[in-house]
Amino acid sequence: MKKTVNIALPKGRLGEKVYNMFKAAGYECPSIEETNRKLIFENEEKCIRYFWVKPSDVSIYVERGAADIGVAGKDIILEYRPDVYELLDLNMGKCRMAVAAKKGFTDSKTSTLRVATKFPYIAQCFYDKKCRDIDIINLNGSIELAPILDLSDVIVDIVETGSTLRENNLEVIEDVVPISARLIVNKVSYKFKNNEIDAIVSEMAKQVENK
Repeated sequence: MKKTVNIALPKGRLGEKVYNMFKAAGYECPSIEETNRKLIFENEEKCIRYFWVKPSDVSIYVERGAADIGVAGKDIILEYRPDVYELLDLNMGKCRMAVAAKKGFTDSKTSTLRVATKFPYIAQCFYDKKCRDIDIINLNGSIELAPILDLSDVIVDIVETGSTLRENNLEVIEDVVPISARLIVNKVSYKFKNNEIDAIVSEMAKQVENK
């Protein structure tokens, strides 16, 4: 008997694009496209159940088994290190994690580098590889303000177009890691729903190839 697979989708434009990929792969769920306040959307015929989740929470739902499958950015996976399987790069939501600073900034390396970021683990790992002493300043919003107001020397953040940096006289000085949306799977689910999950991953892989 086919088992129902629970899928956590990230809220927002990326999640809508991802759902369209699932739909094109044959896992549509008409109720998710209706205007309503429902939180869970199920297609019993396809044995599939979707729910919308805050992007940064997707990996938690998957790791703890509330969802069998989820879609999370590589930044979330690297920062929070959830105990899940990463099975497929969806090749969407592409951007990069980068180091940025005020134009003309040069790291003298004579003092501790002040780094403002929402991603302390990623930043620490990046600079550890360089054997560079840093002071991490944890911020949650308006990261670009930190070097402008001399709170930090540099920032480590996600960069898409770079327009916000340019408008604030900042520039990328180093790339840290490329970012894109990844399909992640709960480890226990992958054992007990292996056939169903492999079928979904296989069809999603075809969608990635056809993009």
